[in-house]
Amino acid sequence: MSVNEVNGPRELRVRAEVDKLDTVLSFIDEELESAGCPLKVQMQIDVAAEEIFVNIAHYAYGPEGGDAIIGLSVNGESSEAVISFTDSGIEFDPLAKQDPDVTLAAEERQIGGLGIYMVKKSMDQVTYKRDAGRNILMIRKTW
Repeated sequence: MSVNEVNGPRELRVRAEVDKLDTVLSFIDEELESAGCPLKVQMQIDVAAEEIFVNIAHYAYGPEGGDAIIGLSVNGESSEAVISFTDSGIEFDPLAKQDPDVTLAAEERQIGGLGIYMVKKSMDQVTYKRDAGRNILMIRKTW
């Protein structure tokens, strides 16, 4: 694990493993708290970050594993947090999948997609791009 604070947003590099989730959330929460982010918004961001990081941990890499980089820019003056999740795993755009039909009963819905749907609904902006062999998913939330 390493944290980089040089020139701009802070960065955390960790192995993309579920047991690193607490490290990721602590990294994010420390910055949100110091910027005066309300607890309700912090919890929304935590739920989104957990969904995204756990998906990277489970699906981005094969058995050899790999790293995830969490970029974090929090501005207390503009009350905004921007968090990016970067991996060098298989190409996957979670925003390309159609949103699940949440009007259907749970047993009638297709498996998958509900987590990223919740992320999209709770954040102000969610974007994806593939750049230089890396998946980059960014979330933005204001309070």
